Amino acid sequence: MLPHPLAATSASFAAAWAGSIITRMSDGRRLGQAAGALEAYRAFHRDGLASALARIEPLTPAARTAVASWSTALAPVLSTLREESPEGEVVKFLSQVPGTPNPTPAPTSATTAPPTLAAESVLIPMVSTKGERTYTLCLSSQIGCAMGCTFCETAQMGLLRSLEPHEIVAQWWNAAHVVGSRPKNLVFMGMGEPMDNLDNVLAASDILRDHNGPHIAVSQITISTVGRVDGIEKLAQHCRQPGWHRLGLALSLNAPNDADRSAIMPVNRKWNLAALQTALIAWARGEGTKASGRKVCVEYVLIPGVNDTQAHADQIASFVSPFGLCESGKVRGAELLAVLNLIPYNPRRNSPWPAPTEDQVSEFLDWLIARGVFVKRRRTKGRQMMGACGQLGSEHIRKRKVVGLTVERTEVSEHA
Repeated sequence: MLPHPLAATSASFAAAWAGSIITRMSDGRRLGQAAGALEAYRAFHRDGLASALARIEPLTPAARTAVASWSTALAPVLSTLREESPEGEVVKFLSQVPGTPNPTPAPTSATTAPPTLAAESVLIPMVSTKGERTYTLCLSSQIGCAMGCTFCETAQMGLLRSLEPHEIVAQWWNAAHVVGSRPKNLVFMGMGEPMDNLDNVLAASDILRDHNGPHIAVSQITISTVGRVDGIEKLAQHCRQPGWHRLGLALSLNAPNDADRSAIMPVNRKWNLAALQTALIAWARGEGTKASGRKVCVEYVLIPGVNDTQAHADQIASFVSPFGLCESGKVRGAELLAVLNLIPYNPRRNSPWPAPTEDQVSEFLDWLIARGVFVKRRRTKGRQMMGACGQLGSEHIRKRKVVGLTVERTEVSEHA
C-alpha cells in the first residue's frame, strides 16, 4: 500500500513510491524512481497540496488512487478562532478526525452527516528579545484525556481515542498550509496525555523532524506528561538513538506534595513525587547518552486556594533542588537542569476555582525567586476563546471512556 505523505518519513515514502510517480522540476526535468517520489514529498510538505498535485504524474492505477486520496485524507479545519495578545494573534483551530462522540448526539435530520471528532490545536505567538515573532504550535495527541486532572477542561471529556501519527502531523500541516502560520516550535501540550499515546507521538515526531518534510528541529519539539514515570523512562530509552538526544520534556507538576497533588491529579496515586523526581533526574542526567545537561521544563499552574502558599513555594524549591537552584541571580553549582514555568490558572468551564489575580501571581513568583527557583512567568494567551493552557476540549462530551494505553498497557483510575 502506498503511504500518504502525512503518514511516512521521506525515506519510507520514497522507497514505497519509487517507480509509481514522476515529478516535474522547475527546470523541465522529469524525475522518476525514488528521486521523483522524494520531490513529491517535499512539494507536499513545503508548498502544499495544490503545488504537489500540479507537479506529479502517477504511473499506475494504484498510484492514481493513492494520489487522489491525498486530499480526501487531509483533516479539514472545522473552525478557527482568533484572539489578540500582547505578542500577536493567538489562533485556535479544530481539525476534523473520524470518530463518534460519547454519547453520540441525536441526529437532527435524515441527511445529518456521520458524527466526527475534532482535534484542537493552538498557534501561540512568541516574541524574542530581538523583537522577532515566531509561533509555537500546541498539538493534541488524543481526543479527550483519561488522566482526570480536576482543573483541566480536557479531562472533563474523558478519553475517546488516541490520534494516529498522520492525524498529529495533519495539525502541523493545517497550521502551515490552511491557517497560514508555519510554526518554529512544537509542544505536545494540547488535548490528551502524550505518554498514553507515546508510540504514535514518536512516530509523528519522526515525520515532523524530517528535513525533507516539516523540518522541525528535534530540539524544538517538547513532549509533556502529567507524571507517567513509565512513559518518561521509555522516552529516555528512545532518546538514546542518534538524532533524538535533544528532544524536550515537560512535566505538569501543579502541586509539590503528594497529598495536594493526588487530590487534583490522580496519576500521583500511582507514581508519587519521589518516583517522579527520580525519573526526571535520570532524564536530565542522560545516563549512557550524549544528553547530559538537558533541561526539564516544569509547568506549575497556580490555582488560588489550592497550591499558592509559601509552604508550596518551599516544597517546589525542594523538588527542583537536585536540578540546580539560583542565588543572587546566578546558578549555584555547575549547571541548571530545570526551568519552572509559572502559569496563572485558566478556569475550565464550571470551574470551582477562579483565576489568580496579578498580585497573587507576582507574590508567588517573588517567593520562588527568593528560594532560588529558576522561574519564568507564562503569559496568558487565548483565555477568552478557551484556547489557553488547560482549556481545550468539547463541553458537549462529558462521559469518561478509557481506551487501551500504548505504554505498557497500564491505567490510572480516577477513584484509586
